[in-house]
Amino acid sequence: MTEPSLFEQLGGARPLAARLRPTGLGEFVGQEHLLAPGRPLREAVEQGTPGSIILWGPPGSGKTTLAHLMARATRRAFEPFSAVTEGVPRIREIVGDARERLAASGQGTILFIDEIHRLNKAQQDSLLPPTEEGVVTLVGATTENPSFAINPALLSRTRVFVLEPLAAAHLRALLDRALRDEERGLGSLQLSADNDALDFIAEEADGDARRALTVLEAAAAHVGKGGVVTTEAAREALQRRFARYDKAGEEHYNILSAYHKSLRGSDPQGALYWMARLLDGGGDPMILFRRAMAMSAEDIGLADPNALRMAVAARDAWQMLGPPEGYLPLAELTIYLATAPKSNSAKVALDGAMGAARSHPAEPVPMHLRNAPTGLMKELGYGEGYRYAHSSAEAYQAQEYLPEALRGSSFYQPGPFGYEQRIAERLKWWAELGHGTRDS
Repeated sequence: MTEPSLFEQLGGARPLAARLRPTGLGEFVGQEHLLAPGRPLREAVEQGTPGSIILWGPPGSGKTTLAHLMARATRRAFEPFSAVTEGVPRIREIVGDARERLAASGQGTILFIDEIHRLNKAQQDSLLPPTEEGVVTLVGATTENPSFAINPALLSRTRVFVLEPLAAAHLRALLDRALRDEERGLGSLQLSADNDALDFIAEEADGDARRALTVLEAAAAHVGKGGVVTTEAAREALQRRFARYDKAGEEHYNILSAYHKSLRGSDPQGALYWMARLLDGGGDPMILFRRAMAMSAEDIGLADPNALRMAVAARDAWQMLGPPEGYLPLAELTIYLATAPKSNSAKVALDGAMGAARSHPAEPVPMHLRNAPTGLMKELGYGEGYRYAHSSAEAYQAQEYLPEALRGSSFYQPGPFGYEQRIAERLKWWAELGHGTRDS
């Protein structure tokens, strides 16, 4: 006779992650910065006055669970809404029911919107009146930065609470609870589990409680009733960790920022890791090449003029090779840029020159620098007094190249590293040739 499946052994129950959802704040694991005694969200829930809020955090951090607990603790009706599959008509229906409920019994309603960042502007605007009137208490859940994903008008009427990925210790506690709990968990299966296996699941779940419990449930199904969950069984259930990377979301820009800052901070290890994270998550390598080119000019500049050349050459090599061989020039470039001498003198010079151009937008070009293609212009003094640099043995003539109002300005100052040491020596030599003056 075939051994019944785990699903059948549990009587066709819901997934473990759903069954084990906390029934009170005391069962909630993690997010102590929000839910420890005296913390703002816990106090608001316990006092029954949570107000409309946005819960921002990664998958499996407890956003949906918190919304359910808020409804239970404040004795409000819980109305879920999917931003993926439902629209404004459904919002109107929920608001209508909430208004009738409030008038008939005084009971409030929590309108829980999962993935609220997926609502368009019109849908978000439709939430403003019922939220302002207090007909519903809005609880939105999002994995995206609310600053970018939610309309300012709606954002101004809510408080944002940031949830963090759960620590491995939190996930381990959840796994232990799941194995012990005979009513909602796996306790009735009389399973045992190696400590190393549970530690492995807790670590590999990347802070996602739902994923950790799903892996444990799959491993339990694999070993069967009375079996032992080993690291190998857990590994089979896990298959492969998915990169936490969204090509269109905030994490994309966070990873790019981390890549750039690792290069600027001369850390090849960090730069290689963030490069690999973007590539493994399906990101376009051209994004990294463009960032590397910008970084070469902004943060290395003339300390190593070869940096920008390397960036362009690596980009060209990628276009010729494609994946996976094309990743090698990108890795080589990443290491080169991270270990190159650093200077932002070109950026400082550009900013200074742009500032001067904006504050002195109409300064006339000095007469000796003007072009004189006609006889009349020569008669008017155009080009008069110009000193041709190559007429001297040093290929240098001391003269002023800035307009009168900006004489003496210095936008570029070479840094102390790499090739800029030679530039500094050359500038000093030219200054000595001109006796420190720039006569016109």
